[in-house]
Amino acid sequence: MTEEIVDIPIEKDSEEEKSDQRKLAAIAIVFVLLILGGIIAAVFGLLNENTPTERIRDIFIIFMAFESLVIGVALVILILQIASLMNLLQNEIKPILDATNETVHTLRGTTTFISENIAEPVIKLNANLAGLQRVLEVLGIKRK
Repeated sequence: MTEEIVDIPIEKDSEEEKSDQRKLAAIAIVFVLLILGGIIAAVFGLLNENTPTERIRDIFIIFMAFESLVIGVALVILILQIASLMNLLQNEIKPILDATNETVHTLRGTTTFISENIAEPVIKLNANLAGLQRVLEVLGIKRK
């Protein structure tokens, strides 16, 4: 008898995905740090006594527009995630729940059938045999 050696390929995709996620996280951290640095530089620049009020107002308006843009992107991502969740619920979870409900219904019918056709007659037979045994004991035909 010879044994076959099955060659199972090692998944490199997960390692590549982890590497891609690390790169994406590093890029996001650098981007956030650049934005924070810019905000801090703008605040220090605006705190000068010679800075006119109009410039502060303009910077504030630009900052609010940027914040609205970030909130808009976050809302788009949230809507896409909700759509993905709805798809998951409709196409994967609902069929599982339907199959489970059908199984429970079948199980309920099976237990009713077993109860009516097997358990109940056996219980009645045991009760009758116990009664007969007791009658025989009372008449003295059978001893305990």
